[in-house]
Amino acid sequence: MCISEIAVITGIDGRTVPLSEPGTVIVYRRVNGTWLAERRLPFSLESDGGLAGLRRRMGELIAFLGTCRTFVARSASGASFFELEKAECQVFEIAGSPSEFLGTVWLEAKEEQEAKIPLPDGADIPAPLEISPGKYYISIREIQGKRPEMSSKQVLRTFVQAGAFTELEITCDHVPPWIEVDAERLGYDLTHEQTALHDVKVLLKRPAGGCC
Repeated sequence: MCISEIAVITGIDGRTVPLSEPGTVIVYRRVNGTWLAERRLPFSLESDGGLAGLRRRMGELIAFLGTCRTFVARSASGASFFELEKAECQVFEIAGSPSEFLGTVWLEAKEEQEAKIPLPDGADIPAPLEISPGKYYISIREIQGKRPEMSSKQVLRTFVQAGAFTELEITCDHVPPWIEVDAERLGYDLTHEQTALHDVKVLLKRPAGGCC
């Protein structure tokens, strides 16, 4: 999968549209931290071609994507979504303009790929330090400085999902998108602040009486 490229289907207003609606698929490439529109494909699913027509059009789309396997639409479902999944595409459903979300999607796609890389058998996964009853701290920046093969998801997701804490403070260089998703899904309070040029403090709190 080419994480340096992200494909987005947009309408005439430049905002994402559902994959079921006509639009233009634009493949953006990340070059020196900037996203550039590299190639475009006018795209619509045939309404009278049945399932065979849909599969043909999706095959053309996947061929157009090339090595790009990250796709963003306002919504995607049914057979078209299945065809993207079958081609091992990561599909993100987001409403908005590409400039608003490309960076976040890139980070999330990168995290997903890193999390799929198996750690060596017996690998010691660092755990958050309990600094007072129920309150934990961990520095992802420090861990990745020593062990760059580890992603924040590999280190923290099991701990976050278990919810055996009242407060978790994380030092990192950006807010991992998966943490924002999990916090919303699990009902945690999440705040973050920039504490230095490359340091962000993320604070996860479980609401009083909450359980996971």
